[in-house]
Amino acid sequence: MTTRQPDPAPGAAPERGFVLGVFGKGVDGEEELAELRELARTAGVVPVAELAQHRDRPDPRTFVGKGKLGELKTGYAESEAEVLLVDEELTPTQQRTLEDALKARVVDRTQLILDIFAQHATSAEGKLQVEVAQLEYNLPRMRGLWQHLERLGGGVGTRGPGESQLETDRRIARTRVSLLKRRLRALGEQRAVRRKERKRSAAPTIALAGYTNVGKSTLLNALTGARAAVDDRLFKTLDPTTRSFEFAGKRYLVTDTVGFIRRLPTQLVEGFASTLEETLVADLVLHVADGSLPEDRLRETIDAVRAVLGGIGADDVPIELVLNKADRLDPLARRRLRNAFPRALQVSAVTGEGLDELKSRIAELFSDRFEDVRLLVPYAEGSALADLYALGAPIAERRDTPEGVRVRARLPRREIARFARFLVAGELDAEVSAR
Repeated sequence: MTTRQPDPAPGAAPERGFVLGVFGKGVDGEEELAELRELARTAGVVPVAELAQHRDRPDPRTFVGKGKLGELKTGYAESEAEVLLVDEELTPTQQRTLEDALKARVVDRTQLILDIFAQHATSAEGKLQVEVAQLEYNLPRMRGLWQHLERLGGGVGTRGPGESQLETDRRIARTRVSLLKRRLRALGEQRAVRRKERKRSAAPTIALAGYTNVGKSTLLNALTGARAAVDDRLFKTLDPTTRSFEFAGKRYLVTDTVGFIRRLPTQLVEGFASTLEETLVADLVLHVADGSLPEDRLRETIDAVRAVLGGIGADDVPIELVLNKADRLDPLARRRLRNAFPRALQVSAVTGEGLDELKSRIAELFSDRFEDVRLLVPYAEGSALADLYALGAPIAERRDTPEGVRVRARLPRREIARFARFLVAGELDAEVSAR
């Protein structure tokens, strides 16, 4: 067991937390618990002691082994901690067993992250998503709230409302979840309309994705001149924020998304679809990583983000790796990074280093995205014209003629084949030559 001195904190004294983890043999428990300690600090809890156990898998009832449970009880009492933080998602049985043994609150990894999300959610949609995730997390754990009534059993003088009250609470919670999900779907439809309007401008969309606290919001501000909130805390950004910048006469839209971590809980991936789906509909994903991390840790965070992107189906979107915080690197570290990640750009969102090169890379990737075309759509093919507008392609000119509707538009190259039968060959080239 390791005891830690609490960090000094101004104002009201933060809660004292005891950190617990179970890891496979050969795994460095100290390193594995580092992320949980940072999560704890973000939630306003100061880690004062920790305990790591190495075993093949957590005990299904007590989480730690029976022998280790005695050591945990002693260490927890000596540390004068107020809450036990566990680096796994506990089953309801494991949580109740630990709470009974320690006579203390037990918060697992998922519950801790949900608490952080609840603190940082600012938009109406973000708050709804947090509530849905919390309700779905708490549903299987409701039994403990009515445990004293369920033990009444049967017979004279023992009949009580325990189970019926439990089922009532569960039904209320499920109804609430259904209601919130309907609201979220409605908000999602509104967001889709706004996204379609953005696409109508033909500006390429770029999503910033990456491990939490790698400087995505700072990079958004540096690229676009926005004033998105920036703080050295995990999960500072929960709601998608979209801003624009211009480079070489063209406009680009950039969206900041929620940060990822290892083992991002399923409830959060599902609940925060509004932020995560911005990576699905983007034309390009900038995978921002902290280049100042040791290489093994850097690769670990990169793999964690790739796993989440793959899990939500965004791995088929073009992805460019951007190594931020280059201002913290010496020349030798920069060379090592170039050798390890030869295509990745090294930038500093704080100093502005490498941002022009990043903008040039983005412009290069989109240089052949659109093509100017002229179309003649017969009146009998009105649905094709509707498809053209639904695509959000910028229409530079439209004229009704006896033959049909003549349109000059700027189409994405991948969509030209859909309208190939309406192309007016050579007319645009002749007009350009005449000028």
